Amino acid sequence: MEPRLNALEIALKNEMNEHNFYLKNAERTVNPVGKAMFSQIAAEELEHYERLKQLAENWKKDQKWPETVPLKVKETAVRSVFGKAARGGEKRSGDADDLAAVRKAIDFEAKGAQLYAELRDKSTDPKEKAFFGLLSGIEQEHFASLKDTEEYFVDPGAWYQKHESTGLDGA
Repeated sequence: MEPRLNALEIALKNEMNEHNFYLKNAERTVNPVGKAMFSQIAAEELEHYERLKQLAENWKKDQKWPETVPLKVKETAVRSVFGKAARGGEKRSGDADDLAAVRKAIDFEAKGAQLYAELRDKSTDPKEKAFFGLLSGIEQEHFASLKDTEEYFVDPGAWYQKHESTGLDGA
């Protein structure tokens, strides 16, 4: 039980740190794509924090996977938010702070996905395995979306060309 509880405590700290990081960067950036991405991921990280907090409290009390705490989390909406923001406005690259923030976030999400995958793989409880698998998958989606954002910040024109599927064949 102790290793799992320690892992949950680490995950709680990580989720809150990430939430605060994304919130701060959503407020800081003037780039509409960055603002949309950072805001969406901040909200999702806060939800993860709340679910993990419920789980940790139950573990401390019952020393087992909870039967009654609702431990589902919403699927990530980050791809659709990014797509709408990227297609909805002017093509504007990110500034140095935007790029630094996205690159730091990419690192956060890679580590989060790995942590949740390890918790999933160590679990023998099917509900616990599914929960951590879902969190790992969401963090992987955040990672992929942030890589897209990095690409957009570096060269919005090339990003549009790649993602708008415009071709020279008239299709």
